[in-house]
Formats: sequence, C-alpha cells, structure tokens
Amino acid sequence: MTDIKIIDSIMGSGKTSWAIQYMNEAPTAEKFIYITPFLTEVARVKASVTDRNFIEPNNANAHKRKMSSLKDLIVQGADIVSTHSLFQTADDELVELLTESGYTLILDEVMDVIEPVNVNASDIRKLETSGDIEVNGNKVIWKGDPRDDSRYRDIRVLAQAGNLFYHRGKFLVWSFPPKVFRAFDKAFVLTYLFDGQLQRYYYDMFHFKYSYNAVRSDGERYELTEYDPQAENRGEVFKLIDLYDGKLNDVGKRSNALSSTYLRNADIDVLRQIKNNLYNYFQNIAGVKKDQMYWSTLKELERPLTPKGYRSRSIPVNARATNEYREVEAIAYVFNRYPNPHERAFFEDNGVKVNVEALAVSDLLQWVWRSRIREGQPIKLYLPSSRMRGLLQDWANYEIKGASV
Repeated sequence: MTDIKIIDSIMGSGKTSWAIQYMNEAPTAEKFIYITPFLTEVARVKASVTDRNFIEPNNANAHKRKMSSLKDLIVQGADIVSTHSLFQTADDELVELLTESGYTLILDEVMDVIEPVNVNASDIRKLETSGDIEVNGNKVIWKGDPRDDSRYRDIRVLAQAGNLFYHRGKFLVWSFPPKVFRAFDKAFVLTYLFDGQLQRYYYDMFHFKYSYNAVRSDGERYELTEYDPQAENRGEVFKLIDLYDGKLNDVGKRSNALSSTYLRNADIDVLRQIKNNLYNYFQNIAGVKKDQMYWSTLKELERPLTPKGYRSRSIPVNARATNEYREVEAIAYVFNRYPNPHERAFFEDNGVKVNVEALAVSDLLQWVWRSRIREGQPIKLYLPSSRMRGLLQDWANYEIKGASV
C-alpha cells in the first residue's frame, strides 16, 4: 500500500517550501516525481532543490512525446518535475515502470481525477448493441476492433486503459487510473480543505488510506505537524477581507442564484445588471485601476458580463497556484459553486458522500488567495451570492472544519 500523506495546510503556510526542504535533505537513494499545475512552479523546483538535478520531460525524442521522455527518465532513475497535464495521460507502461522504480510522488495541489466524457446516450447504446463495448458492473470494457480509429476512438482508448465508467445508463465518466497512485512507495498531496475536493472522494471510492498533516515554520525551517484547523487563525484571516455588503448583492439573494444553471438561463436584464454591478463595484466602490483587480464567473459568460474597461482581467473560477495576481487589491466572484451533477452522482452512487459546502468554500478560498491576501495584505471582495458569502463566514467561524479526522 502506498503511504499517502495529505498536507492539508492553509495557503501561505509553506507547503511548497516544506517540500523543497524535504527533497533537499532526503537520502540520495530516494527518488522524486514532483507534479505541479503550473510551469512557473516547475521552474521554482528546478531552481530551489539545489542538491538534486530535477529534469523536466520534453519532446526531444524519437516519438516526439513528453510521455516517452517521462518514461525514459524513470528508467534512468532521474528526479523528475512536470505538470498535471502530462501526469494525467498515464498508461499501463508508465505504471509498470513506476512499480519497479520506488519513486516518491509529491503532488502540488489536487488533480482532475474524474471527468464526464462528451458522448450522448444514443451513441453509448449503439456501441452496446453493436458489441463494441460491454458494461461489467459500471465499468466499460472495449470488445470491438482493438485498433478502431473511428469517431469512437477516444472511448476505445479510455476503455482499454480500464478508466471508463457507464453511469446511470446515461453518461460516461473517465477516471484517473488508481493503479498509478498505487505504483508509488510514498505520496504527499499538498493542498487545503482536502475534505471538499474530488480527489478525496476518488481516494475513498478506490479505498486508498491516507493521513493528514499540516505545515508550520519557525521562520527558518518547515516541519510537518499534527493537523489542527484551530491553528489556522481563520478569524484573523477573515479580518483581511473587506466583504461587500450592499445593494449590489441583491442579484444573488436566492440560494441558487449565480449557479451554473441560473447563469445559463438568465435573461438579458439579469446579465446586464450583473455587468453594471461589476463596473460600479470596481469603479466607484473599490475605486481601483485595472491592474489592481480580477474577477470570475462561468467561463461561457465572461464576454457578455465583462464591464467596459476591464477586459482581460477575468480568471477561471477554479484558479489555483499562481502568483500572477499577488498584488491585486479588489476582486469579484460572480459564481455560486456546486459540484457537477454527473460527478456528484458518480461518487454518491458508489457510496461516497460529497461535502458540497466544503467543495464550494475550498474552491473559493483558493481563488481568493490569488490576490494580495497571500502576502498578508487586506483585500476588497464582491461576492454577490448569498450562499457563497454564508459559506465563507461559516469557514471563518470553523463551522466548515476541513479534514474528517
């Protein structure tokens, strides 16, 4: 069994710094694969781990594929740093190499471990009727031409890898192969509020065992400590947030207001009101220049909701792990976060309860921490969803505790 430690520690507590210290001080025989969401963090690890030569996979090989490079580096026993996007394409050959190599995995931030597959129910039934797929339990097994190159090629590849599930007779779900995690001797997951994240439900569904720690620093060294949410001083952190409380919040009064479904079905008057609210907030209430703000909403509505003069300042609602906005003073989150219903159904039908509130506030906090609050400086926040404001306040009052330990 892989020894999995969740380093569940509030943003800015030094999780990455601890990992760098750990790798610098580890025995030479211990080999690492460090996986991070952003190329900037790849560069940071390569520059900061001075006692090791971390190598990033590249396309300079006969197959012109980074995955081939990753496999070659594992055979060489190299210390490796790469991004989530490459790691998510893991296949059986990679698993075999990892199993024999004794690597330690450090995963900086959780990954997208499941995703609904874009295929309609009639196509699924057609593949079943033709005998190309067989559903065993809820797992999809490819029975057709093993080299099928039709429009169903993606389904074939996922099914052959054992990562495809047919759910409720309606939709397909891709799951990251759990045997990849089992191929490591040790794994560390650096994150915050793991209890609300899909990777936690994925671990529970596939019966992984994991333990919780946090990080603390005396100003010089970092060490792992026992997980204790009370040590986070959430009340002091919350004092740094000037949370807007005025008439611009009227657009988000209903509990489901500003959810994905609500925004997609909103009429032109509602969308115009949101757009005007954003302009009013940044221009007249926060009183900031363009380079001192960012905002987020449902991606497909970014363009119609962008206030005049503030183009190019929208970021994804699930933005994490970037320092690009660390000097920003005023932010607006025009979204009411709920789990994808297919993802939630997939886990709950497999006996794993999804903590909807922890998931929402976890994503919100990661998003807020792109701003200058990560430097301990106050920020201004427009959060028009009444539900999301309530969840943020519940978090500050420890009513959303974090890890279920």
